[in-house]
Amino acid sequence: MSTPSAARAHLTGVETFFGDEEIIVSKTDLSGRITYCNDVFMRVSGYSERELLGVPHSILRHPDMPRSVFKLLWDTIQAGEECFAYVVNRTKTGDHYWVLAHVTPSYDASGRMVGFHSNRRTPDRSAIDTLVPVYQQLLAVERAAISKKAAIEAGEQALQAFLGRSGMKYPELVFSLSAA
Repeated sequence: MSTPSAARAHLTGVETFFGDEEIIVSKTDLSGRITYCNDVFMRVSGYSERELLGVPHSILRHPDMPRSVFKLLWDTIQAGEECFAYVVNRTKTGDHYWVLAHVTPSYDASGRMVGFHSNRRTPDRSAIDTLVPVYQQLLAVERAAISKKAAIEAGEQALQAFLGRSGMKYPELVFSLSAA
């Protein structure tokens, strides 16, 4: 996948892996700023706790990750629902790593949403191999748009068209790939 941005210049093309038994865990506030990160998160991402706490989770955003998938994830969790998604992240050094993310809203004792909790596991390689061409198509649509807002809207339309052709909603797609 290619990106004509400055962010691309810092990418190594090297994939980082973590163990199947490991879970990357983070928590954020409602605006997506990191409030907690476990040791696996720090080791895999290459950032220290001091570098991560209080910063937007988007510090890990890889330019090969379609904005439309992030918007779907964000809309889902802000609506109070859990979301599973395949995500490619960028490390501090410019390497990348794939995860199967499970993101859920967090609530306080009075039932008020106060943030989000995410567990990320090692994804099945066949799921990634299936998704990469889909994500490339979404990125091509997004990159052809004239603005960030138009890019997200065009990507959402392309994602919905793909899901319509597959006869699935995004969660069903994720679970079908996880079971493959």
